[in-house]
Amino acid sequence: MTAISSQTIKVNTQSGDYDAYLARPQGDSVGAVVVIQEIFGVNADIRGIADWYAEQGYLALAPDLFWRVEPNVSLTDQTEEEWQKAFALMNAFDGDLGVQDIQAAIDTLRADSQCNGKVGTVGFCLGGRMAYLAATRTNADANVGYYGVGIQDLIGEAENISAPLVLHVAGLDEFVPAEAQAAIHAGLDAHPQVTVFDYAEQDHAFARIGGAHYDAAASEAAHQRTLAVFADAL
Repeated sequence: MTAISSQTIKVNTQSGDYDAYLARPQGDSVGAVVVIQEIFGVNADIRGIADWYAEQGYLALAPDLFWRVEPNVSLTDQTEEEWQKAFALMNAFDGDLGVQDIQAAIDTLRADSQCNGKVGTVGFCLGGRMAYLAATRTNADANVGYYGVGIQDLIGEAENISAPLVLHVAGLDEFVPAEAQAAIHAGLDAHPQVTVFDYAEQDHAFARIGGAHYDAAASEAAHQRTLAVFADAL
């Protein structure tokens, strides 16, 4: 693994600046990745994922997508109070502006002297949905969504996908029911840039370490598939 450093930086947008967590590998990078948060904000889990990507040699940036609602949110999935706050933040979140903020994060990484010009996105839960929207609305070079919610309602945008998109779908996901999964497959399986991986026995957030549904084997399989697409595209 590559040694890393980390810091909080400012990302500039037309609406103002927001904070983002940047994990930086030592030496040359093999590309850059925007790590898109769950509904719990840029918490220890998301920062840990950014660190992991930096250890793999990627410049990794985790943008604070809730900054317009409440800056620098960092919640866990361990208490009912935090879950309720997380859902409230998600409901107040403007996804269209969030896509613009992700594009600003992509631009920030591309401008970094350590970046080779190639930037991907990877997101989880809400971030999985946003990674899909990054595929349809940004100029990212590859996009990966883990158990993204609401993608079935956005299939009409699939014609705009021009870079590789990988979706990891949990077969038992309470937030993405069977009919939603069927719609995702029906709408995306024939797209030449899209690959949908199913994890039939897994529930939502199977890759969240310490979460109720964490599964080490499924998580490792998904991460290796993600690294493969990034290695090829970035």
